[in-house]
Amino acid sequence: MEYALGLAEQAAAQDEVPVGAVIVLDDEILGEGWNRPISSNDPTAHAEIVALRAAAQALGNYRLGGATLYVTLEPCLMCSGAMIHARIERLVFGASDPRRGAVDSTGRVFETQGLNHHVQHEGGVMSEQCSRRLQAFFQERRS
Repeated sequence: MEYALGLAEQAAAQDEVPVGAVIVLDDEILGEGWNRPISSNDPTAHAEIVALRAAAQALGNYRLGGATLYVTLEPCLMCSGAMIHARIERLVFGASDPRRGAVDSTGRVFETQGLNHHVQHEGGVMSEQCSRRLQAFFQERRS
């Protein structure tokens, strides 16, 4: 999660919401990303999607079975769906997102019946550090 927080700083440096994500398989980083929707003019360029794309390219396969995705903020519905399609085994996230979080906060997308893959998940890892980074970013913008 510390590595993902470092990636969140990359987003903040680009005036993007500071969210960072990293995908690990067998103790090796497969892909990483940070929020880029504003700078790339791409509404899908969330940290998780950027990391998923990088990991899929590194493996030469869009299925990332056995991989763990670490992200500083609870994923939205789009990112959660992409994790299901990529067959991510496990998600670890930091801060909860009470407005858009689709894992625990506004919904429980991974528990949807009929899915052919279910992602294991754990939230609240380094949540204070992740929340503080987000709060500082938005406080700076309001100043």
